[in-house]
Amino acid sequence: MTPKASFGEHIRSLRENQKLPLRKVAAILDIDPSTLSKIERGERSANKEMIPVLAELFKEDTETLGLILLSDKVAYDLMQEENSHEILKVAEEKIKYLKTKNHQQGKLDFDKQ
Repeated sequence: MTPKASFGEHIRSLRENQKLPLRKVAAILDIDPSTLSKIERGERSANKEMIPVLAELFKEDTETLGLILLSDKVAYDLMQEENSHEILKVAEEKIKYLKTKNHQQGKLDFDKQ
């Protein structure tokens, strides 16, 4: 996997390496071939429900495919922002904080009163 490759580029590469026609992969995903073509060209985003199907078809790890898909979404959202690197740093810290906060809330004992 090339970290810079988009989800669509990665899927196209997998499909072409296995010599699968676009229409067959689209049929397996239960989508129109033109929709898959747009996903591969980066004109449309895939959805998370496609990941397990694609992972099984291409013998890929679902976590890897999910990482590529979600990183695309983050990258496209931040691409136009001047301070994208700073936003990512703050978001990373915020995620750590929220995970800690949610973990601590899960330990609350509501029976003590």
